[in-house]
Amino acid sequence: MDDHNIVIKPLITEQSTHFANNKNAYSFEVNNKANKIQIKGAVERLYNVKVKEVRTANRKGKPKRRGRFMGKKADWKKAVVVLDEQYHIDLF
Repeated sequence: MDDHNIVIKPLITEQSTHFANNKNAYSFEVNNKANKIQIKGAVERLYNVKVKEVRTANRKGKPKRRGRFMGKKADWKKAVVVLDEQYHIDLF
């Protein structure tokens, strides 16, 4: 799997900004099939940083409605990557 296929996009929210500033932790949307080792390697190669820890969470898609038809958004995977103290990523 390619690095750009593993790390889909960074998640930029109030909470992720707070974690980036205070705990040096960054959130990413990642491929559902990627494991922690693949995520760590992809972030290190894409952003030229040293990763200390990776935490993942599988997120369920929200139910959506269009007229009388019910559906749901796709399930996705979130990864929180903690970097070493001397590294940081400029996402904002």
